[in-house]
Amino acid sequence: MNEKRNLEKATFGAGCFWCVEPVYGRIQGIESVTSGYMGGSKKNPSYEEICSGSTGHAEAVQLEFDPQIVAYDELLALFWRLHDPTTLNRQGADVGTQYRSVIFHHSEQQRMAAQISKREAAGKFSDPIVTEITSASEFYEAEECHQDYYERNPYSGYCQFVIAPKLKKLGLR
Repeated sequence: MNEKRNLEKATFGAGCFWCVEPVYGRIQGIESVTSGYMGGSKKNPSYEEICSGSTGHAEAVQLEFDPQIVAYDELLALFWRLHDPTTLNRQGADVGTQYRSVIFHHSEQQRMAAQISKREAAGKFSDPIVTEITSASEFYEAEECHQDYYERNPYSGYCQFVIAPKLKKLGLR
């Protein structure tokens, strides 16, 4: 018997989406993780346009999750652990506004939860958190070559030296 589930959306920017997608993709209750772009002014931007820094978009992942299995607060807690929210427009060697730390909220409840979570996370960092909390806007799915990047390229240099250690640090296979 198929039971109807009420999935919710969450959208996060935490640096390169190649690094964020495999983290959330390993969490029970998350039905899908899509890499894409949000928060800019250009309709249907390309990866090249995003990388130019001229569109205002952030690389982001959009999740569909079952709140009966994983709470939005748990997704936020993982967000603070999976990147450095104190570095403005950069994560490691990735530099530019497209790599900014941002929580795109889809409801007033998500906005309030994000603000509370940010205040609670602040005590865990020696520098101030620079993460934006803003309304979700149009989400543009990234090109196919960016979807499931780590799963398709686990032995590439970037995956071996950046993504694999992140997964290990977070206790994810």
